[in-house]
Amino acid sequence: MRPHVILNAAMTLDGKIATRTGSSEISGNEDLKRVHQIRKDSDAIMVGINTLLVDDPRLTVHKIDSKRDENPVRVVVDSRARTPPDARILNKDASTLIAVSKKAPLKKIQKLKEKAEVMIMGNERVDLLELMRKLKNKGINTLMLEGGSTLNFSMIENGLVDEVRICIAPMIVGGVNAKTLVDGEGFDFMKDAAKLKLKNSYDLGKDFILEYDVL
Repeated sequence: MRPHVILNAAMTLDGKIATRTGSSEISGNEDLKRVHQIRKDSDAIMVGINTLLVDDPRLTVHKIDSKRDENPVRVVVDSRARTPPDARILNKDASTLIAVSKKAPLKKIQKLKEKAEVMIMGNERVDLLELMRKLKNKGINTLMLEGGSTLNFSMIENGLVDEVRICIAPMIVGGVNAKTLVDGEGFDFMKDAAKLKLKNSYDLGKDFILEYDVL
């Protein structure tokens, strides 16, 4: 048993979720409200450590009307416990859970435990299957995955994504070193690619939204 996982992201027409410098201001105002509604409807939001280090997100609901107790649990996949002690995700607006591996330094784990719940799983990297099981046991039934690209691939590779919701912005940035929606090692053959079924599509302000089920 695991949560229902929704991978949500905004990307440019050429599939980039950030430029080579890390700039990621892609969504229009209407899409930002859509994103925050998904957050509000989810029990938890999950990001990888690279996204946290680059963006320092709050991962709370603040673009739409909401109450503080409607903020979902914030989950960080952080194998080496690199989350900075002053990261905004550790504020008191919502509870935070940091998943680390056995390779994480004990001193860093103890420091993070002052502000968040820390779960140790996996030897070299966080065991995502175990993490999903433990989140389900904590009552998290719906999980919003907000990346980044490496974590997106790892979740897809392990068959842990149920829906993909994408905002496509009318812009092209290029860049061989710019992050795409899904990076990581990737699949070797097209026959192994994750298969999707389109279930909805619509215009949203200047953007275009695509919603898929993962088969």
